[in-house]
This record gives sequence, structure tokens and C-alpha cells, in this order.
Amino acid sequence: MTATAPPTSSGPASPSVQLPSRGILMLRYLRRNKSLVFGLLIVLLLTAFSVIGSATLDTKKLAYPLGGKSKQAPSLERLLNPAAGKSPSIQGMLGTDFFGADLAASMARGLWQTALIGVLAGGIGTTVGVILGFISAFYGGAVDTIIKGICQILQPIPVFLIQVLIASSIDKNDMARTVGQLLGARVPILNDISMGILIMAGVVALLAWMGPTLVVRSQVLTMKERQFVSVARLSGMTSIEIIFKEILPNLLPFIAASFIGQVFGAIFASFGLSVLGLGPLREPLIGNILYFSQKQAALFNDWWWWPLWPSLALVLIFGSLTLINIGLDEIANPRLRRSE
Repeated sequence: MTATAPPTSSGPASPSVQLPSRGILMLRYLRRNKSLVFGLLIVLLLTAFSVIGSATLDTKKLAYPLGGKSKQAPSLERLLNPAAGKSPSIQGMLGTDFFGADLAASMARGLWQTALIGVLAGGIGTTVGVILGFISAFYGGAVDTIIKGICQILQPIPVFLIQVLIASSIDKNDMARTVGQLLGARVPILNDISMGILIMAGVVALLAWMGPTLVVRSQVLTMKERQFVSVARLSGMTSIEIIFKEILPNLLPFIAASFIGQVFGAIFASFGLSVLGLGPLREPLIGNILYFSQKQAALFNDWWWWPLWPSLALVLIFGSLTLINIGLDEIANPRLRRSE
């Protein structure tokens, strides 16, 4: 008795399906999320201007008073027709102010200083808010009551009013010297950053944690009742492991959107304090440039370029942060996501 071979299929083999890579999926998503793309492009543009200006100009000299001739209108002469033996430069491209500071150098230095205040204050506020929000929601009890009560008491108070009172009551010069003596030797990079910038960031960050605390608390309260957290508890995971391995990764897009919102608020607060003359006046912050242009009546004296550039920079900064926040909100909120 002979064995027969099993019948074979004579039809064509089914083609294998190749899934797109993560890079292609990311590009497709960015093509749909235009708000995030445009916001990031504006940030890259401002960053490139600050980097190029800081690299090609002596901002430590030109960005401050007596850096050059005063009240010079914008000119592209140094850029298009560099002097003999000199490379093209953006010096003078944006003009100079009443005190002789080159506005191109002032804007290049002031952009990263203003951004530094926003990132530091926003980062401190978001970090403290996330920690307090997790502690309050996850452990509950008296701790939750105290943290929630403090936030609910302080939140109705106008934050900017408190910042104005604090900024106007402290001796910035004396505090800057003290901070410089304490941290300058231990953290060498701080020697290149004005202590007034760090003090401004600290003032702005003092009450920046209340909003993130309440919002993160509400998110964690909702998430800790979901099924995957219950399964993690039954599997023997500790509370710390559940927070860092289960809940926190799912909240990262939301925390990123909250951080951008805090940076927006911090830059707006630092701008408001600077325009009122309560910031580190020696530094070329964007708000300080506007403050001095208003104080010297630049528009009435036909020095139109002096307030123009910081105003344009603020529009671009706030516009980019708003677009990025909208784009991140779509990532954090599944209901807002658009399909391919």
C-alpha cells in the first residue's frame, strides 16, 4: 500500500503585508497635525535667529547700552556689503535704540533669556504640580484634603498681582549677589547667566504649581479606577510601581501639554513684570526692550523700529506656543484625533 502525498494548493501565494515604520507613521501624523508643525517651525525659526545672532555678534557688549551709535534705523549694509576683511554680519540689521544697544544683538540675547525664564518657571511649576497631584489623588485621605484645600484657597487670588507685590518688594541686586555667591562656584554655567534672570524665574514659579496640581489630581483620580490599574494591583505591584509604570506613561502627552501651557503663562508673566519695570532692567529681555522704548516715547520720536521687533517676537512666541499646545492637546485627547 503506497502513501499518497497531501494535496497542495495550486493557487498563488498570498502577499505579505508590510506595516509602515514608526518614522513614516510620525510623518503622516505631523502632516495631519498642522498646528503642531507650524508651532515647531516658528520655535525653530526663533531659535535659529538667537543662535546665529549669539554666534556672530558680541552680544555681551552690543546688546547693552553704549554698544554702538544710538538711534540708528535698520540697515542691511553689514549683511549685504561687509567691510573689507570682515564677514557678513546682522549687526545693525534691526537698528539701535536710544542708548546705543544694537537691537539685533539685544533680540538674539533677549530671546533665549526670555525663553529660559519660561522654561525654568514652567518646568518648576509643572514638576511640583505633577508630584503634588499624584500624591493627592493616589493616596487620598488627609493629604488629599490639605493639598486640594491649599490650591482651592490660593487659586482665586490673582497670581500676577502677587507676583507684582513680590517683585516690587525684594532687593534684586542684593539677592542676585547672594545667589551668585552661593551657586556660582558650585555650578560654573550659572556664571554666564544673570542672577536676575534666575530670580525672575523663581518669582514667576512661586504659584505656578496650583493649576497643574488640580488638573493632574483629577486625571489620576479617573485613571486609578481603570481596569489596568486593578490588574496591576492584583499582580502584586507596589503603589510606586503602579505610578511610574502604569499611570505616568499614559499621562505623558497630557503633562507635556500642561508644561507648554505653563511656559506660556510664565513668559507672559515675565513680560508683564518687565513692562512694569519690575524685572532685571539691565538685561535685554523682550519685555525690557518694550519698557524702555515706551519710557523714551519711541513712537512719538519716530523710532518705530525700537518697539517693532520685540512686539513681533512676542506675537511669534505666543503664537507658536498656542499652536503647539493645540497640537499636543490633540495627542493627549483621543476624541480630538483625526483619522488618516
